[in-house]
Amino acid sequence: MIIVHHLNNSRSQRILWLLEELGTPYEIRHYNRDAVTNLAPPELKAVHPLGKSPVIEADGKIIFESGAITDWIIRKHGQGRFMPAPGTAAHEDYLMWLHFAEGSAMTPFLLALYTARLGEAAAPLTPRIQEQIGAHVAYFSQCLGENDWLVNNELSGADIMMSFIAEIATMQGLGAHFPNVAAYAKRLQSRPAWIKAAEQTEPYNFRIAG
Repeated sequence: MIIVHHLNNSRSQRILWLLEELGTPYEIRHYNRDAVTNLAPPELKAVHPLGKSPVIEADGKIIFESGAITDWIIRKHGQGRFMPAPGTAAHEDYLMWLHFAEGSAMTPFLLALYTARLGEAAAPLTPRIQEQIGAHVAYFSQCLGENDWLVNNELSGADIMMSFIAEIATMQGLGAHFPNVAAYAKRLQSRPAWIKAAEQTEPYNFRIAG
């Protein structure tokens, strides 16, 4: 049994979605953000020293980092689904998106979140941060094009990882500039597996209206 240590309104939501898509049994351990700081509770440090989510327990191991968790689940439980065949060009694209989501795309969103607390002191950084957000979402939009999904136009771990980027970009109004990204966010959130995962963790603040 996979245990998912899930923090409310966090990127661990996509791990639950993946497990639902695969029909893999799992158990959720719920953790709530501090009402004042919005940070993860100290109880998560008992699971992993960094005190972050997602973290899973499986096969006697603690696995953290969303990309590593996604990769592990698909290799162990995907039975050939959700990942192009290793050695193919599509698999190389898949790996790129798996790492791009957290390694590049999420960084400027986090910088915007943290520097917003600085008030006017953040002014020198804000233009560069916003430029990077726009550049990353524009690249995402260009690669997605008119396709439903990112790699071979088939749902894969690449879409699981990029789902949060699409959600947060749409929530922040970038969907008006990149309508295919907004449509992608709505499309993934309309999947029965996504809905089932969300029902276990509501409210989810990144649900797209409409």
